[in-house]
Amino acid sequence: MAILIKRYANRKLYDTVAKRYVTLDDLEAMIRAGKEVAVRDVATGEDLTPVILTQIMLMRERGGRVALPNAFLHQLIRHGGAWQGFMARGLAATLEGVVASQREANRIVREWSVRAGLAGDDAAPRRAQKKARVKKGGPRKPSRT
Repeated sequence: MAILIKRYANRKLYDTVAKRYVTLDDLEAMIRAGKEVAVRDVATGEDLTPVILTQIMLMRERGGRVALPNAFLHQLIRHGGAWQGFMARGLAATLEGVVASQREANRIVREWSVRAGLAGDDAAPRRAQKKARVKKGGPRKPSRT
């Protein structure tokens, strides 16, 4: 369930769960931590979530890089709602693909780790077997004397 954030006429944002005022940075941190937020205008009840999330994305410059170039944003505004809807659907589909690829990559890495004896419940027995092979005359490091 999304955390309700109320936006007041003075543009302040209030977290109804933590019962405190929050900043855009706070909202960004909450989202990065896996929480969902829903932003509502107190006076009208209007859902401002897309506006606030877009503001977080576009207003943040990381290391001098702007999220989207000015020329692209101008074209997006010039060509109106149809273009914006197309872009929103395209970006959503792309993001879903990236997330699915990340999940698959994580699954493969976990599987390889288990097979290599680096992770999972069977890691300890595999390490013990490896130690036993070394003690029985397997490769050893040269001793310093």
